[in-house]
Amino acid sequence: MTDLELKELVGSLAIAQRETNKQLKESEKAFNKRIKKLEQLVGGIGQNQGDVAEEFFFNSLVENPKLGDITFSEIEAGARKHKGKTQEEYDLVLTNGDSIAVIEVKYKVHPNDIKKVKRKIENYRYLFPRDSNFKLYGAIAGFYIPSDAIEEAEKSGFFVLKRKGELIETINRENLKVF
Repeated sequence: MTDLELKELVGSLAIAQRETNKQLKESEKAFNKRIKKLEQLVGGIGQNQGDVAEEFFFNSLVENPKLGDITFSEIEAGARKHKGKTQEEYDLVLTNGDSIAVIEVKYKVHPNDIKKVKRKIENYRYLFPRDSNFKLYGAIAGFYIPSDAIEEAEKSGFFVLKRKGELIETINRENLKVF
């Protein structure tokens, strides 16, 4: 191989390498874009499941506002509070004249979620000092709660709310059509 042929070969390899690098960068951009889209999709599914669970338990507790033997008169969804460096969001909060129940709602409960309820209970009195005279209860609610999570919640002294039975509501009774 002559010097000229070697220079042409090296030159063509350099051009090919630049083209390969360009294609790799384009492929990486497309791949990252797809990953971001997939992350949004999966996150959206999880959020949707959480919204479904929260609405189910909210509606159920509006219909029957009891935890154990305690009857509540009010229910609030999505209570958010920020004070100093402490910030919490409470999925459901039930109240009556002397008691408050903080309920963490999950589509599928994991034992780690019990720690989240504990933290929210601990922060509640700091975030809502006006409620310091109320009895404060914790609860976990979910469509699926494995036995280890139930055991952990019971050990922690929390109520456990599970979906059960035929709880449905028929809507649009007045404009019903027969086809």
